[in-house]
Parts: sequence; structure tokens; C-alpha cells
Amino acid sequence: MTGRLCELCPHRCGADRFGGSGAGFCGALDKPRVFRWGPHFGEEPPITGERGSGCVFFSRCTMKCLYCQNSPWSWKGAGEDKSVEELAGIFRSLVLDDKVENINLVSPTPYLPFIREAADIIRKEGIKIPYVWNSSGYERVEVLEEYRELCDWALFDLRYSRDETARRLSSAPGYVDAARAAVKWAYEKPGVDLIVRILVLPGHHEEAIENLAFLATELSNEIPVSVMSQFTPAYKALETPPLNRSVTEEEYEEVVEAAADFGFENGWIQGYEASDPKLALLGENMTENHGVVK
Repeated sequence: MTGRLCELCPHRCGADRFGGSGAGFCGALDKPRVFRWGPHFGEEPPITGERGSGCVFFSRCTMKCLYCQNSPWSWKGAGEDKSVEELAGIFRSLVLDDKVENINLVSPTPYLPFIREAADIIRKEGIKIPYVWNSSGYERVEVLEEYRELCDWALFDLRYSRDETARRLSSAPGYVDAARAAVKWAYEKPGVDLIVRILVLPGHHEEAIENLAFLATELSNEIPVSVMSQFTPAYKALETPPLNRSVTEEEYEEVVEAAADFGFENGWIQGYEASDPKLALLGENMTENHGVVK
């Protein structure tokens, strides 16, 4: 890795992270930093399964969302640096001790070379486990292809449909093309199971509808989608209208109705009050008051 300039995410900032001379846009350096890990039971049902998903929450992020609920580690870098061998130990423990269904890589992009090495270590020990690439969707297709073995499940967001919004709220130029290309790659890639999360943002619910339209008209309305009402004002959103409020019931219902109108039947939908741990199936109980706790 020494001397490689980082172009792992769409920022392609060219930081000499792996040569040890400085952090990239995301703030990541030359060791994987992990905030926490363990079995998680709040993902979509196919990923949670019966034994839980083995989530590994990586510090730092390729986006700077003003409303990030994980800002202590995504923005500020809380967590512990791990060697590749220590990261492999985390993976090994999740599989052998916790018996998880999969290893869920949460915001893995800044650390992909290290994650691959750790995955190779346990693979050579005979440990076989599916990997979930759990991401904002702000990815490069070339990088997804290069690290294909870490993407048995693609759990991708489609957060924005307008680049101006992505720049202003998440410092993510080119988000729309990048995220839609990533979703298209996962949809078309044999052996990759795709779930697309649609988080409805206050004042921007039209963008959720536009992303549903993109999926239905340019890919397929058979793609499993997870429509989410759980936005809670956090971090810099508390001082940034309209992000300093929750999604209104009217905004959310427009998105729910659009999902029905576009013919989505595979996936899940939170009720407007997303405090109930149950999750309603799309196409059956479109307006039931169910939700999933993240």
C-alpha cells in the first residue's frame, strides 16, 4: 500500500494516506479505525436473519452530512486504530463466537485495502461468511468492481436526486450519478443481493420520490427498497432549517404513496412513528404504523 494515492471514493482526493503523509478528505489515515462492532438486530430482515448481522462500524466517512447521527465517529474520528490482524480477529470472533449471519461493513470505503487483507486472513483459515457493503451509495463503480468479494449484499442508500442538495447537505459532489451508478452495478452484478434504502429528509421528500422513480423506470420496481421515516435532527442539522425538524406526516405519506404508485412490492416501510421494532412489507400494509429501530 505504501505510496498509493487514495482514490477509493468519488472525491478522488489523491491523499498519500498509505504513504503516511496525510489524511484524505474523509480524515482516514493508514490504519483501519473501528468505533464498535457486534451482532446487530435492526437491519432489514434478510440481513438480520435469526442470529443478527455482524456489524463493524468504521470511523470516518466519505460524506459530511450535516444531520449525521454518528458524528462522533464519522466526522470526529472516535474509535480505535486496528492492525489488519486485529481486524481479522474482529471478523473471526463475530463468526465463530457470535455466530452472526454475515459481516456487515458499515461505511467501509476508506479502509477497503485493509478490510480485504483481513477478510483474506479468515478465508484462508476456512471461514466463509457473506459480506454486506453498507454504504451511503457514494461509491465508484471501479472500486466496487475491484473489491467485489466484499459485496455479497449491497445495502446502499439513495439519499439525493439533486446534486446541489448533496453538495450543500453532505459535501458530496456528483452524488446522484455516483450513487445511481453504484445501485445499477449492484442490480446487474450476478451474485450480489441489493437493498436500496430511501431515507426521507425534511423539506426534501420530493427527492425520495424522484429516486423511487429512477429505480422503477430505469432499473426495476422489483428491487427491494426500504422506505425510512426515522430522520432525527442531529449535529449541525439542529441549526440548519429545515433539517432541524422531523419529517412531517404529509411529506412521508407522499413518499409512501409514490412507492405504491410505482409498483414496489418487495421491501419494507417504516410507519410514520418509527419506534415500533416491527417492519411492514411493501405492497401489503403500506400505511401500517410499523417501523424498524436502527
